[in-house]
Amino acid sequence: MVGERLAVVSGGGTGIGKAIARELAAGGDRVVILGRRAEVLEQARAEIDQAVGAGRVVPVRADLSDADQVSGAVAEITALGPVDVLVNNAGAVISAPEDDTLPALARAWRRDLDTNLLTAVLLTTALQEHLRRPGGRLIMISSAAAQRGGAGSHSAGSYAAAKAALHGWAFGLARQLGPDGITVNVLAPGYVADTEIFGDRWSAEFHADKVADTLVGRAGTPADVATAVRYIASPAGGYLTGQVIGLNGGAVLGR
Repeated sequence: MVGERLAVVSGGGTGIGKAIARELAAGGDRVVILGRRAEVLEQARAEIDQAVGAGRVVPVRADLSDADQVSGAVAEITALGPVDVLVNNAGAVISAPEDDTLPALARAWRRDLDTNLLTAVLLTTALQEHLRRPGGRLIMISSAAAQRGGAGSHSAGSYAAAKAALHGWAFGLARQLGPDGITVNVLAPGYVADTEIFGDRWSAEFHADKVADTLVGRAGTPADVATAVRYIASPAGGYLTGQVIGLNGGAVLGR
């Protein structure tokens, strides 16, 4: 298709990542979705095919915290052509340390950094020379936790720290890649329902507390995030770069 772009979405098999992939595919992009579970990726591909038409989604299985697997995935991606949009969405809240020892704490923090930071660093670095010049769009999906801090547990603290690390790294990339016509931005969602990220922490009380923390009186949805990504990734977003954009219903103001 003339004018078709190639977009890459990590963590594209579920929740926010799947919604982003669907939004970009609906807009005419060919979308590579990356994740660890082949069956989940295939289900996402089938759902998006049914919604927007077949042939727009390419599933690629990889653990993006593993350098060798990233290299293999990038070989598959770059065979399709230059990358116009890269959305680093992969991430999760890691479970708390299994005990109160320092070695357990170190393991938990390393898992969080691997899952929420290293995945983005490895994939972006491997694809950097393959980003469209000019016109490439690099987007990091962070979290409001990076702006307000984690609270209540070691796992919340390490998640917030890992996501916050994306911000400083993205600013440097924005300076580096701006002269090539590539924009780099961070989108920091607040509480988004209908995702796997909260796992066993989710409950009706948890949901109510999070909704009460907003100014608009509702949870975010994966579609809210996908709509914001659509603009940031669009040709119209070419003057937006080096920014952290809060999408949190007013739970975090003006950062």
